[in-house]
Amino acid sequence: MATIYDIARHVGVSAGTVSRALSRPEKVLPATRQRIEAAAAALGYVPNTVARTLKTQRSGKILVTVPDIGNPFFAQILKGAEEAAQTAGYAVLLGDTQHQPEREERYAQMLPRNEADGLIVLGHRLPPTAREIVRQLGATAPVVNGCEFDPALGIPSVHIDNAAAARTAMEHLYGLGHTRIAVVGGPPDNPLHRQRLEGARAAARTRGLLRQLSIVPGDFSVESGHAAGTALLGSAPAPTAAFCFSDQMALGVLAACRDLGVRVPQDFSIVGFDDLASSRYLSPPLTTIAQPMCEIGARAVNLLLAIIGEVDVPHQQTLEFQLMLRASTAAPAA
Repeated sequence: MATIYDIARHVGVSAGTVSRALSRPEKVLPATRQRIEAAAAALGYVPNTVARTLKTQRSGKILVTVPDIGNPFFAQILKGAEEAAQTAGYAVLLGDTQHQPEREERYAQMLPRNEADGLIVLGHRLPPTAREIVRQLGATAPVVNGCEFDPALGIPSVHIDNAAAARTAMEHLYGLGHTRIAVVGGPPDNPLHRQRLEGARAAARTRGLLRQLSIVPGDFSVESGHAAGTALLGSAPAPTAAFCFSDQMALGVLAACRDLGVRVPQDFSIVGFDDLASSRYLSPPLTTIAQPMCEIGARAVNLLLAIIGEVDVPHQQTLEFQLMLRASTAAPAA
């Protein structure tokens, strides 16, 4: 069956233009509309009634799915999303998917049932129903990714440059004189893990220290950070610093140091990622990469509402990050 992408290639226009010509013809120049309609007929295009209904009926609600509602990182993004939605007169429906594809799909099915006008995915997977809507509507599909940016999804996104942020964190540790640094990462299939690892390795490679870089898996949780820290501090030779891909894991590494009598930062330095509100109140306060969590949530909502309202805005939005220097890092012991 022909799709709007086939028509777009045939006519030489964007998929968004094809979608508007077929659903909102008054918004497209008559000559262009006629060429698109002729191509649709010639290619045997059959409109997807589910997708069309999605674009012509409104519920006044948007759906946000989160992989782990218990993670304080996502709580800050949801706060920003809620405030932006309320300002725009929309209500937010929250779906806690618990990293389960089946739950992701059940929530996505709310879109064709018109129980929500659009979807913001805070994870890194698109369930089948959402993928089909994106396939049918292309750039006008009301589906947006927030924070866990994966170019392979092919949807609009709001995020930071995770590779550049990781490189900044590593350069800080190298600048202090550390040469044996451990990375406490996330699940291998997670795009945040891959992007941050790319940045960490780039920094190590520039210094000629790639062979001294050790990588320990985690899952962004406090528990996985504690397990990683315990293993790292028991190794020989032990690293003198750890860069953790989340503040939660950094908290776990800090707890492992406390349990083993390792002083931070005198004996061991720790850098986190996210800048959760609690991180500045740890003992010692945590050096970390700050990303604008509330702004990510608000921007994701505004981007989604712009797509729903057919307002032309950048579909890939990269926000600023900042290295927050606190007391958990210092030069390695002599």
